[in-house]
Amino acid sequence: MGRSSRKRSTLAGRMAIASVALILGGGGLVAVNVYASANEGQSGPGPGQNSGQLNIGQQMSTISCPDVTNSLPDVPDQARPQVDRELAGIDTQITDAYEKFASNKDKAARDPGWADQSVLAPLKDSRAASLNRIGAAIGRVGGQQPQGLQGLAACSMRADDNGGAAAANGQAQGQWQGQTPGQGQGQNVGGQGQAQGGGQGQGQNVGGQGQGALGNGPSKSDFVDIRSVQPNVRTPRTQRGGSTGLFTSNCGVNQNAKRNPDNVIVAPGVSNGAHHMHDYVGNQATDAFSSDTDLANGGTSCQNQGDKSTYYWPVLRLQNGQNENDANADGGGKDQNVGKIQTPVQVTIKLAGSPVSKVTAMPRFLRIITGDAKAFTNGNANANASWSCTGFENRQLKDKYPICPQGSNVVRTFKFQSCWDGKNTDSANHRTHVAFAQKNGACPAGFKAIPQLQQRIVYAVPPGPGFAVDSFPEQLHKPVTDHGDFIDVFSDSLMRKVVNCINTGRSCA
Repeated sequence: MGRSSRKRSTLAGRMAIASVALILGGGGLVAVNVYASANEGQSGPGPGQNSGQLNIGQQMSTISCPDVTNSLPDVPDQARPQVDRELAGIDTQITDAYEKFASNKDKAARDPGWADQSVLAPLKDSRAASLNRIGAAIGRVGGQQPQGLQGLAACSMRADDNGGAAAANGQAQGQWQGQTPGQGQGQNVGGQGQAQGGGQGQGQNVGGQGQGALGNGPSKSDFVDIRSVQPNVRTPRTQRGGSTGLFTSNCGVNQNAKRNPDNVIVAPGVSNGAHHMHDYVGNQATDAFSSDTDLANGGTSCQNQGDKSTYYWPVLRLQNGQNENDANADGGGKDQNVGKIQTPVQVTIKLAGSPVSKVTAMPRFLRIITGDAKAFTNGNANANASWSCTGFENRQLKDKYPICPQGSNVVRTFKFQSCWDGKNTDSANHRTHVAFAQKNGACPAGFKAIPQLQQRIVYAVPPGPGFAVDSFPEQLHKPVTDHGDFIDVFSDSLMRKVVNCINTGRSCA
């Protein structure tokens, strides 16, 4: 399934940095960062439910919408371009609605019905129109229109599951002790500086100095000391007939600083389709408008020039109050992604075998997404990225960022789906053409084993809270939303070498 070049779209959310929530503390109104750290396994109020009263003990922190992409397992090829554009437009609708809500939390707190009337109702109407157009696009080319699409139109507000009550007591993002009305002192993960809203305040941040509210998450409870985590890594035992070889591709650490907020897999032809910034290694021609031909003719940062594959993931930022050069740009500050982008100190890209069988070649231009950029509101069924620390990598986290001890670096790990349906290089929801191996290492029925892409990305960041990956604004920079994207642009000869290397148990590069 090739991708053709498209005209540039003007779809892009116009975001502003959200205003911080207001809480009562120390006899005065003090603004602090009190965004939620919800249990990622739980969902918010169901679609169509009233968001309920916004009170100090239960702050509503974000918008939760049913995921449309995962409800489209089959879309005819002729309808894909329009459907992809409509899906990107739906993401922008959520982004715009979230910005309106986040910028008016004081109104929402005063009027329990404001969010329903001014945010959720218009959002439902916009989504309903987009869903109608998706159904019509599929019907026009003779496809079977998906059932129940209109049931996905309504969104809800998601409660601050465990941050609001603590914030009311002055202990969410930091301890705030009011000495006189409008003044306070304490610690704030957001940074050190002015406590906007009621007066002066000072706080301490592990990451550095800056304004009291640097963005819309994460919260302190999104971090855990890696030393408190029990070892939890289990791997299937290799059986007779398994493939034990390993191929390594050295593609650098994005020292070229190739970044953009596009996503050519999910939102082809749409500028800022991701609403967050991506780091790229490998193919240097990748943006939202890249066709397969563009990728095949592009340069690569990989040492082996036969590997022109595209590898990309959300950037990691140090939230130290220092602005990046995208502070006023789409994917950056306009989409509430703030702080200094961190270039990895190490990126390792490997292709591994199956513990129970030989592997077959990946098809050229195969597209794979691992993890879920919307896992905070979708639930963690498709969450797959892992977080750890050097020296502790037998302890992996999916829904927490690690606090690493002094001398240890933060590690992100992506282990991609390693089973292919044998026919398609992509699917409408970008998931059903590939699958994960089962617990015993075997592929599900109807799928065949392919080399498994494994990525390990290492960052040297200060110990403690103060960093986060970029995300869609409404996902609040939760670690569970981390994800990786891959397009196979190996030459046929190099892919044959990869397969032979893996199947004969050798280590190659």
